[in-house]
Amino acid sequence: MSITGTIARLAAATAVTGAAGIGYAAGIELRHWTLRRVELPVLDPGARPLRILHLSDLHLTPGQRSKIRWVASLAALEPDLVIDTGDNLAHPDAVPGVLTALGGLLDRPGAFVFGSNDYYGPTPKNPARYLRRSGGRRIHGAPLPWTDLRAAFREHGWVDATHTRQLLEVDGRSVRIAGVDDPHLNRDRYPRIAGHDPDADLRLGLTHSPEPRVLDGFAADGYDLVLAGHTHGGQLRLPGYGALVTNCGIDRTRARGTSRWGSHTRLHVSAGLGTSPYAPVRFACPPEASLLTLVPRPTSTDARRGTPAQATGGVG
Repeated sequence: MSITGTIARLAAATAVTGAAGIGYAAGIELRHWTLRRVELPVLDPGARPLRILHLSDLHLTPGQRSKIRWVASLAALEPDLVIDTGDNLAHPDAVPGVLTALGGLLDRPGAFVFGSNDYYGPTPKNPARYLRRSGGRRIHGAPLPWTDLRAAFREHGWVDATHTRQLLEVDGRSVRIAGVDDPHLNRDRYPRIAGHDPDADLRLGLTHSPEPRVLDGFAADGYDLVLAGHTHGGQLRLPGYGALVTNCGIDRTRARGTSRWGSHTRLHVSAGLGTSPYAPVRFACPPEASLLTLVPRPTSTDARRGTPAQATGGVG
């Protein structure tokens, strides 16, 4: 066979493989709903476990019935607390669908902050923008009905943690919850919530985009756990390499799952449940919700006995 023929066959095989990968990413993995279970040692010694369901990045549009049904089924988990870290909407008419999806979860204690795609609709973008450091002028889509969604969440008793410090009683424990507005839009104002609260049984920080400047603030104030979304886990991941990008200031290794931020604070970044309607693909990064079981930190006695920590260094 000639060199020209060999090159042509290789090119054809590459095209077929690429098409198959795109078909899988857009047609199969995009709806491979996944519940990620994580155990995190962040409670005081002797405390009984506390379960948090972490939801993020639904990016819901009307007609996404499979996603709505799966999220609604999570109410059967009966978590002690539900945390929503934003980007619920991707369409002006999506609020009813979000409320249907959350369904019985809205009857559980909950708290939330919003992301950029609660405030503004998605816009077509060149995918190459995600492969380089973000910068330049950001183009917003049409305004979305985030005030309607906020009102519905509040009516069901969920706490808007945006630039507030709230004290909730959850399963008989005092939980301090504080959050910032979306750092991706530079709307975060951490000084409004700064301060240490040593009396709470648990301190939770909420942010949509896990920007280091915000994480540093929570860590300095002694928060036990910070919950974030926004990254989509990288959305496209390569086996053995991980996320290609994070679309924010954290490094690729933290694009999904748990890690430490400083000596005390744990960070959990959800890979989220959706994508922009203009980039409906996921690869090696299925849409997910996370059930976090918080357990006591190992004591010094545990360490001497060689008892391993319950949480992994990262689940991504």
